[in-house]
Amino acid sequence: MQYREIVAVTGLSGLFQLLSTKSDGAIVRSVSDKTTKFISARQHNVTPLESIEVYTTGDNVRLQVVFQKMKDNAGTHAPSAVNSSDAKAIKAYFKNIFPEFDEERVYVSDMKKMLKWFEILNGNDLLNFEEEVAEEVAAEEAPATEEPAAEEKPKKAAAKKKKAEVAEEGTEAAAEEKPAKKTARKKKTEE
Repeated sequence: MQYREIVAVTGLSGLFQLLSTKSDGAIVRSVSDKTTKFISARQHNVTPLESIEVYTTGDNVRLQVVFQKMKDNAGTHAPSAVNSSDAKAIKAYFKNIFPEFDEERVYVSDMKKMLKWFEILNGNDLLNFEEEVAEEVAAEEAPATEEPAAEEKPKKAAAKKKKAEVAEEGTEAAAEEKPAKKTARKKKTEE
């Protein structure tokens, strides 16, 4: 399991691994208790953690940047998300580890959720962002060295264009060959 497979599901607490998607929902596995279930698209939204951004006073940052700062400041006493009702303590913690937070748009409930998610990810050893960044860099560099694949694309596009032209000619010829339809007159019935 990797960080990019982890999703949050609206209406359900905790984090899930996305196993498969379907037209009417998704199959997910809970990160904490490893149970698998079907999530209906009618009732729930599935959001990858990788796509979540956090409001800051400058440019928004990805959630993994916040998690990395939390991981780097592990020595700082973090309030527990499960039983923390002290909003001031939570705000102070986030102000300490990430001073760029936009306090007007990042609510305490969001901070609690980030703390809870951090605890889940940290407990399952899913906070290894350096490995994933290295994999992404390697994947981005690999297609750039493969030039033959880029040459095949114009051939495919030309073939599709040719098929479209043949299809247009076929419909024009068929339209010329068919005689115009005559409409039948309706018979009036006298009562």
